[in-house]
Formats: sequence, C-alpha cells, structure tokens
Amino acid sequence: MTRVLLLKGGLSSEREVSLVSGAECAAALRAKGYVVDEHDFASLDGLIAALATKPDAVFNALHGRYAEDGTIQGVLDLAGIPYTHSGLLASAVAMDKPMARKIFASHGLPVAEGGVFHREDVLAGRAIPVPFVMKPTNEGSSVGVKIVLDAGDLAALAREAWPFDEEVLVEAYVPGRELTVAVLGSNGSAQALGVLEIRPNNGFYDYTAKYTDGKAIHLCPAPIAPSAYAKAMQIALEAHRALGCRGVSRADLRYDDTSGEPGALCLLEVNTQPGMTPLSLVPEIAAAGGIAFADLCARLVEEARHDGPRARLAP
Repeated sequence: MTRVLLLKGGLSSEREVSLVSGAECAAALRAKGYVVDEHDFASLDGLIAALATKPDAVFNALHGRYAEDGTIQGVLDLAGIPYTHSGLLASAVAMDKPMARKIFASHGLPVAEGGVFHREDVLAGRAIPVPFVMKPTNEGSSVGVKIVLDAGDLAALAREAWPFDEEVLVEAYVPGRELTVAVLGSNGSAQALGVLEIRPNNGFYDYTAKYTDGKAIHLCPAPIAPSAYAKAMQIALEAHRALGCRGVSRADLRYDDTSGEPGALCLLEVNTQPGMTPLSLVPEIAAAGGIAFADLCARLVEEARHDGPRARLAP
C-alpha cells in the first residue's frame, strides 16, 4: 500500500479553499487504494512531526502563500520526500508575478503592458493610464485584484483598505474573454489538456465567483476560433515549461476578440497549485478530456514517486 501524506489548510488567505481541495483529493486517492493521512498544516513543528512518519509521497493540496511560493517545497526537499506539483524554484517564480512576467516575456509569450509600482503612485495617476488592473505581487485566486476602468474607479480604490504589500503589479486592462488552460506532466511529457472559458455573472472572476456555486458559467471546450484555441494551448504549455512546472498547472489568459475572431491572447499568470474543489477548473478540464478526478489525483502521486526526492533547488 502506498502511503500518502496529504497537506491541506495552511496559513494563507486561501485556507478554506485548501481544506475543500484536500478533502476532495483525499477521498479520490482512497478510492484508488492509497492510504491517506490528512494533515492540516498549521505550524512547521506539526509538519515536521507528520513528515517523520516517512510517507511514500506527499500530496500538496495547499494554496497561496507559504504553500505554493516555494516555502513548503523547500521543507519537503530537505525532508527528502517526493511530493506532487511543482518544485521550489518553479513555485517561487510562478508566485512572484513580476518575475514570472519577465520569464514569460523572455520566452516570447504575450503579456500585458505594465510593471511594478508603489501603490501611492498608482493612486496618484503616476503608473499607467486607465484602464488597468492592479494586483498584489504574490497572492493567488484573484485575491486583491482590482480593475480600474476610469477615474471614478481610481478614486474608489483610494478609499479602500489595502492589506497587502505597497509594491503592486499594474497591467493594462485587456478587454474580451477569460480563458484558462490546464497543463499536465513534466518537461517533455507535459501536455495541455484543454481550454475553458469562464463567464462570471458579475463581470469579474474574483475569489467569490471562483468558489461560489452559480456565480460563473464554465464552457469547456471554450467556444473560440480553432486557431485561437490551439494558440492558447501552446502558450500555456510553453509557460509551464518556461517556469519548470511539474504535475499540473493552470494558465490564465485574456482573449481580446472585440475586433472579431480570431482574437489576440494575453497570458496573465500560471498557477502551480490550482484548486481541486468541486467548482475548480482543472478537474473540469481534465474530465472533459477523459481524465476522471481520481485518476488525475493518482497520476500526480505516481509522477511524484517516479521523480523521487528533488534536489534543493530543482524545478
């Protein structure tokens, strides 16, 4: 019997989502015959004690800071235990949105105009012209993302509390549609599974829309021009490889078809620890491609075991 230590919960703003992801993955793995020990990560001491049981593999179902930014991955590397999803370096770079943008651009992938600014400069109109999107540099699940379409939105933004770092990423707003692509595998074996279009009811696919039933419509496969569909798959796969991702990742893109199809694609970011809840996108894309949820979870574990313990700075 393969023993899997499943990490869930955590210390980030995405803790509740991780608890749901973890419960779903644990049930799926048990259905496939794995022995699963669920661990609600709340402290380093508790994690070290759990790792001392020497599981055959760790399933990382954590999200957000300390979970997908290389922190947990570094601890697991030191423990010498195989784990699912991306390694320390790929995780840290993907979570650092400005750094990931630089890597995407260096590989010729399309990114929006923008850069890192101090929030005071953004509010004073000294960043880039409206419309733009402002986001924390290292949060996930659209936490803290603000869309500024006009001067009124900018004034409203100035009145809001901002619990994140004062250095923010600002990118030109790309009109059109919201697409996401799941990529599965490592290095040369990685493959894009499909493209899904998200149509949120309130115009923005925020944290609430992602994790509340009925707040968004998912269309899979995305009803876009075949050439754009193929291009979105290619961009996501190249982004996965550029960062050195493993296991499964999800690339988020904007598709500007306001002048007709085929439109222009823009890569927003890559999530190395995508949600695995009943409303999450990766399981839905995988299912549309013929990969059942339990099989997806098992594949991640078996890939981790095949790769074995990773070098301290391995992708």
